[in-house]
Amino acid sequence: IKNLQQNFLINTIGPALIAKYFAPKMKRDTKSVFAAISARVSSISDNRLGGWYGYRASKSALNMIIKNLAIEFNRQNNQKIIIGLHPGTVISKLSQPFTKNYDKNKLFTPEFSAKCLIEILEMVKKEDSGKLIAWDKLEIKP
Repeated sequence: IKNLQQNFLINTIGPALIAKYFAPKMKRDTKSVFAAISARVSSISDNRLGGWYGYRASKSALNMIIKNLAIEFNRQNNQKIIIGLHPGTVISKLSQPFTKNYDKNKLFTPEFSAKCLIEILEMVKKEDSGKLIAWDKLEIKP
């Protein structure tokens, strides 16, 4: 239970609290983006491996929060964009245990991943609000 709680605290509740306090302060009349780090493994339709119950569920819950915020801000007819970002598999302590059989061409440095995410933040439009977008600029379906 502790692991499940920790996953939801970090991956869902933390970003939700940040959104609660910062999203209302975003500019209304010009493009303004709130983004949270989600993951491809949050996709229910793309889940072919199973496992990682707490991590997957917490990121899926984050995606629902992102979608709800996007709907609410769209009703206010403003320029706020709320999105989830998938950074790819970044070389880190988190990914290390899972990468020994992984295609090395699909492991990213933090710098490469950050560059890709910044490009997404710059390119997103109002109609992208509520979506989960991967490092390669492709939408990940729920």
